[in-house]
Amino acid sequence: MTRGDIMALFARRQEAMLRRDAAALMADYAEDVVVESPSAGTVKGREANAQVLRAWWSAFPDQVNLEEDLIVDGDRAAWLATLAGTDLGGFMSLAPTGKPFRIPVVFLFTFDDRHIVHERRIYDFTGMLVQIGVLKAKPA
Repeated sequence: MTRGDIMALFARRQEAMLRRDAAALMADYAEDVVVESPSAGTVKGREANAQVLRAWWSAFPDQVNLEEDLIVDGDRAAWLATLAGTDLGGFMSLAPTGKPFRIPVVFLFTFDDRHIVHERRIYDFTGMLVQIGVLKAKPA
């Protein structure tokens, strides 16, 4: 993919995220994509990743991705953003806490000639769980 192709893909992805369109987002992934994340572990394949995405949106229906920067280098990209939302649907099969979270995230992507073949998500999962009240932080 060219730099322009990758930039266009991310513009489409941002629109699809706003619409909560899992099918449109999954169309950007290779059939055998591998996604690594702190919350879901290593997930292989489009459908499995669509299930993770739907579960996330169910737990955090007001989730927003505030894009800060997109760095493209050859067949790789780094997406820096802030992820925010409120635990309104219950996360990880727990009762909803009604508490918000806001965390910086970095997603690293690798592309083949048409799709995302690998994605690694980096964020403070423990910090997010503390913010939504699932974990308690030790006093300083």
